[in-house]
Amino acid sequence: MKQGFLDNHCTVFPLNNKILLQCIPFCCGDKDLDDFFNNNSDNFNRQLLGNSYCYRLNENLQIIVCAFTMSNSSIDARHLPGSRKKKLTEHIPFEKRLKNYPAALIGRLGVNNDYNGRGIGTELVTYIKQLIAIPTNTCACRYLTVDAYNNPATIRFYEANGFQTLFSTEKQEKEHIGLLNDEELKTRIMFFDLIKYKIG
Repeated sequence: MKQGFLDNHCTVFPLNNKILLQCIPFCCGDKDLDDFFNNNSDNFNRQLLGNSYCYRLNENLQIIVCAFTMSNSSIDARHLPGSRKKKLTEHIPFEKRLKNYPAALIGRLGVNNDYNGRGIGTELVTYIKQLIAIPTNTCACRYLTVDAYNNPATIRFYEANGFQTLFSTEKQEKEHIGLLNDEELKTRIMFFDLIKYKIG
């Protein structure tokens, strides 16, 4: 497989206060993401709520090219509409079907503004898929999920990387999480079936 920018020019590190003190403040253009990675990721790590990582530029380790946060999750299939449950489980043998399916959650993901347009987001998502699907992982994980910002560009990005929305409509998703029809749905739950990356 052809190597990309991250493979050729960067090294992955845990994102913690020690690393942050060595780096220029991370800026991906989203205020909430920037604030989390620069100010809150270390506390999240220490509270075992999510582990954050970053890719630093080899030629200048002060530069964080991209960052992401991972945590454990699950998909509860019990209350999904029939068509969506079928979509979720279509590649799982009937006798193996469960009420809940183990998943890993991409809690946050951002690419440095200065490195946009190089395919780094897609390369990073591919790395995460391969990392989680390694057969030697202590815990099995069938799906990769993300609470994607509910805007066309973000939804298209994850769809281009093989993710599907868990609910086919915003109305269904609002009902599932208890939002009223006139309330804003800020994120969409999306999933990717990691069986495609299973090795051995």
